[in-house]
Amino acid sequence: MLDAHVHLWDLAVRDQPWIPARSPIRRSFGLGDLRSTLVGTPVDGVILVQVLNDAAETADFLACAAEGGLVRGVVGWADLTAPDFAAALAGLRSTGCLLGLRHQALAEPDPAGWLGRPEVRRSLAVLEAAGLPFDLMIRPAHFAVARQAARDHPGLQFVLDHLGKPPIAAGELEPWAAGLRALAAEPNVVCKLSGLQTIASPDWTYRDLAPYIDVALETFGPSRLLFGSDWPVSCQAAAYATVCDVARAACSALSPGEQAAVLAANARAIYRPR
Repeated sequence: MLDAHVHLWDLAVRDQPWIPARSPIRRSFGLGDLRSTLVGTPVDGVILVQVLNDAAETADFLACAAEGGLVRGVVGWADLTAPDFAAALAGLRSTGCLLGLRHQALAEPDPAGWLGRPEVRRSLAVLEAAGLPFDLMIRPAHFAVARQAARDHPGLQFVLDHLGKPPIAAGELEPWAAGLRALAAEPNVVCKLSGLQTIASPDWTYRDLAPYIDVALETFGPSRLLFGSDWPVSCQAAAYATVCDVARAACSALSPGEQAAVLAANARAIYRPR
């Protein structure tokens, strides 16, 4: 398995203000912690994804990936509103470790408004020309503007993180499912089977997740879904091995080739890691 969505952070280097004071993940998580976590699991490589909209964090992540081994590359961050975005992207690409970009849109006062800004669309066109994917960190309320972005940039690969954060804890499928189907109608959008446990109720079971997984499989199909754990955020709700088990259970009715696609091959095709 290739885990297409993990994070690292060192609180001594930079704070993570989004983590509550008493949270079990309000501590540093380094490469050593990740290696220990993966022992005994089928995961032999990971893609490191930005946490903060912070250029220094991305520089640190790229340095980590440059060391080789477990981290196969980085989905980093650059300021898509900056006039010099193209130059900044070129600098990040020169490291050989950049696999794509993500902006933490949910940190914006108006995520949909941010995604629709002219300067952001201009930078998405630069990313499109560079052939690098863009991860969407959004909620169902933002699906419509994301679909418009996908239409406006048909050559840009969009990756929807965490199934677009469906309301699993509330047990509601709509309007999330209808919005997901509309977004999936754009062929340049794929979806990460990730981050589900932390948006479910604390006593979640697979039965709680299954309706959302089934909609995602029906909507995107096994050729457009990819596994990601969202570790260590997922530690709040499940052990890493359990997250892997959920992904494998989600694929259990698929053919061996389709299972391999969701669990590793799709991520390799989209991000082209080392």
